[in-house]
Amino acid sequence: MQESGDPLQSAEASISPALNLANHFLIAMPSMQDPVFGGTVVYVCEHNENGVLGVVINKPTDMTMDVLFERIDLEVEAQGGRYLESAPIMFGGPVQDDRGFVLHTPGARYSSSLTVTNDVAFTTSIDVLEAVAKGNGPERMLVSIGYSGWSPGQLEDEISRNGWLTVTADPRILFDMPIEERYVAAMKLLGIDPLMLTSEAGHA
Repeated sequence: MQESGDPLQSAEASISPALNLANHFLIAMPSMQDPVFGGTVVYVCEHNENGVLGVVINKPTDMTMDVLFERIDLEVEAQGGRYLESAPIMFGGPVQDDRGFVLHTPGARYSSSLTVTNDVAFTTSIDVLEAVAKGNGPERMLVSIGYSGWSPGQLEDEISRNGWLTVTADPRILFDMPIEERYVAAMKLLGIDPLMLTSEAGHA
C-alpha cells in the first residue's frame, strides 16, 4: 500500500470550474486501441489543478485477495474471510503498479483516505486492509494494483480527441456489478449501446 499522504493531493486544492470529473466514469471509446486503456472504465477519484487520479474498475489481474494478503503478510481472522473468496484484484492503472489502492464505501477513518462522495472513498494506506483482515473493513470495496493518472490538461485533451466518454458514476456498477458487465452498464448510463458506436464515432 502507498505511504500516507501520497499520491493523494490535498482535497482543498483549487479545481477548475470548467471541468471537474471527480466521481465520474471515463469510458474508453470502442475505437481506442491503447493496450492499457482500451475497453476500460475508469472511476475518477480526484480532479484538481494537479491533474486527474482514477482507478480502472473492469480489468482484473490474475491476483486474488487471498494472494494479496499473503504477499503483504496480513493474517486474516475468521470473520475477515468473507472478502477473500477469490475476489480478483483490479489493474487500476500503470502508475505505481506495485502498490495497492482501495475504493470503498465510507465509514471508518483511515490514515490516508479521500472521501469522494457519500458512497465512495479512496484509501492508499494499509490500515484499510488491516481492518478487512480483522473482519471490520468497509461494507463494499474494490482493490486495485496501481492507479491511473493524467497531468493537468492531458485528460481534457484526450476527451476532446474523442478518446473517452464521461458520465456521473453509479456506485452499483463500481461495487456490485459483475466485472464483465461494467463497460456496457457504464455506456448505458449515457443511453448508448456500445454496438452502435463505430470507429468513426465522434468524427465529422
